[in-house]
Amino acid sequence: MSDPLNVLVTGCSSGFGELIAVSFADLGHRVFATMRTPGKSALLNARSDVEQLALDVTDTASVDAAIGEAIRRCGRLDVLVNNAGIEVFGAVHLLSDDEVVRQFDTNVTGVVRTARAVVPHMLANGGGAIVTVGSVAGRVGAPYGGLYAASKHAVEALTESMHFELAHRGIRVSVVEPGQFATNLAANSTVAAAMVEGGDEYERWQRYRAAQRTLASGEPADPQLVADAVVRAATERPGVLRHAIGRDADLVLGAKGSMSFEDFDAAMRAVLGWHE
Repeated sequence: MSDPLNVLVTGCSSGFGELIAVSFADLGHRVFATMRTPGKSALLNARSDVEQLALDVTDTASVDAAIGEAIRRCGRLDVLVNNAGIEVFGAVHLLSDDEVVRQFDTNVTGVVRTARAVVPHMLANGGGAIVTVGSVAGRVGAPYGGLYAASKHAVEALTESMHFELAHRGIRVSVVEPGQFATNLAANSTVAAAMVEGGDEYERWQRYRAAQRTLASGEPADPQLVADAVVRAATERPGVLRHAIGRDADLVLGAKGSMSFEDFDAAMRAVLGWHE
């Protein structure tokens, strides 16, 4: 292995985040696993080689303090992984202003806050890598996922813009785009308050979610695949901007890239049985 890297990961209380942190640590890198409340991950609590820090990506002071503390401890940060994210489900016309703000404050403005704290440091130290966990939803919209997809489309735009701004200055920027994986993002997601359980839109959403699983052959894939992709993006694959991960991601993005929108729409509706 090359020299160990200093890595900071956001959103490590569960799911992709804790696996990403452990995957870097298993390779001998120094890892700062951040979350709003350190100690929530049993997996990380069992690891003496992962340092946990409090960081709330919706709070600028919290972001600055955590990143400043990591730099104080290790001298420099080589890799930033933006993993923190939430998901608000709901038909677009039923979303409240507060729900829109909450979704974007975490998934989009959170990425800006960490970049603002880390990029000047990386530039002063000769470079680094920034990897953001996006989603296939950053390339394809879906029923009742419009707000989440909009936030992940914004992540794609931020990533591409930062790539053009920073690649020639030594900072590699990329995004990993998972499809459906077995994490607790969906379990921890919220539904728009106006999507009343038992109502027509709520029932349509439930039928869509059941149909959506057919794209991933029934069961979500192993989230370790995403953690491995993040490590590769940060350490092994310079110059690659987007990394789609998962059978359904490959299927959907391949179809969208090779079809007219009309044909893609018809194909997806046929696969999902979505004709209402």
